[in-house]
Order: sequence, then structure tokens, then C-alpha cells
Amino acid sequence: MVNILIADDHDVVRQGIHALVDEHDGWNVCAEASTGREAVEKARELRPDLAILDVGMPEMNGLEAARQIHVAVPKTKLLILTVHEIEHLAEDFVEAGARGYILKSDAGSLLVEAVDTLMKGGLFFSSRMRDVLQGSAQRAHLGASADVRLTRREREVLQLVAEGKSNKEIGVVLQITTKTAETHRARMMAKLSLHSVADLVRYAIRNQIIEA
Repeated sequence: MVNILIADDHDVVRQGIHALVDEHDGWNVCAEASTGREAVEKARELRPDLAILDVGMPEMNGLEAARQIHVAVPKTKLLILTVHEIEHLAEDFVEAGARGYILKSDAGSLLVEAVDTLMKGGLFFSSRMRDVLQGSAQRAHLGASADVRLTRREREVLQLVAEGKSNKEIGVVLQITTKTAETHRARMMAKLSLHSVADLVRYAIRNQIIEA
């Protein structure tokens, strides 16, 4: 039995994926999640064989959820299901441990094949994303410079600030003090050379950390 976790903030999408999984003998949806944070919690608790993650989820986006699941439950295969066919996003997910990346518009025709491929130890990307990742690898080989790297906590704070949460609210969500939340926020904004919440929100939307 292959146990699968589905994480997407849209009920209709989760229901559609659930239905596709149910049609396949030997596959079981062990849990669903509507936020990235909930997905991480359920992955740690249930240790599924595979997690299907949306990108634009509240509280914690799919990229950060993928990073944390990969660290906490490295045997869980990660399949990204998204509307975003964006070069740097695919690259970031591969670095985070994902081994599959398909568009939601292709889910009906490709999801079963993607899950089957990942469970057999393979990789599954749309043809465009394969070309993108090959080009990225070539550029890296030529010495392309790395982008700014935030810590895990800074990435969490970035999303929460962009979602409009205050330092106090961030402290509650992340179970840290308000002062610590302020410190992470200041360091994160300094690294990104951002000077206002408006700048930060634009950065978060541009990099698909939150949805417009």
C-alpha cells in the first residue's frame, strides 16, 4: 500500500486529486492538508510514502513545506502540483528534495504516471521543466552566481509578514517571542535589501511565496 498525503488550500483540487488516487489499486490517501504548516505536521506524524504539494498555500508555502518534510521525513517522495511553470521555482523545489513537478492542468493525464514513476525511484518533470533544469545545471557548471539565501526561519517570517501578520502574531504562529520575530524580520529584510512591507509583499508575490 502506497500512502499519500495531499496538500492544497483549495477543497476542489484536493477532492480531484483524491479521486484520481482512489482509482488506483494499492494507493491510499492517508491525510489531506490545506496549509503548508499542516502538511509538515501530518507528514511528521504519518510518514507517508509520497506527498503531493501545492505551491501557494497559506501559513507556509509549498516550497518551505517541501524543505521541512524532506529534512524530517527524507524517505517521503515529494511531487509538486502547481499552476506555476517558472524556472527558478522548479530549481528551488529540486534543491528542496522534490523529484516531480507537474502542472495542475496536466494532473488528469499525468498524475498517476508521475506518482508511479516517483515510487519506482525515478524523476518526473514536464518536458518544459526538464529543459529548464538542464539549462540551469549547465549555467551552474559555468559558475553562475547564487541568489540570496535565507534561513528556514527567515523564509517562514517572510511569508507571514507578506500575509499581513504583525510581529506579535508571527511570534504566536512560530512559537517564538515577539522580539525574536522582530530580529528575524529585520535580518531577512536586510539580506533582501527591502525597506518596507510593500517591498516585501511585492518580492513575495514575484517569487511565488504568496499568491496575488
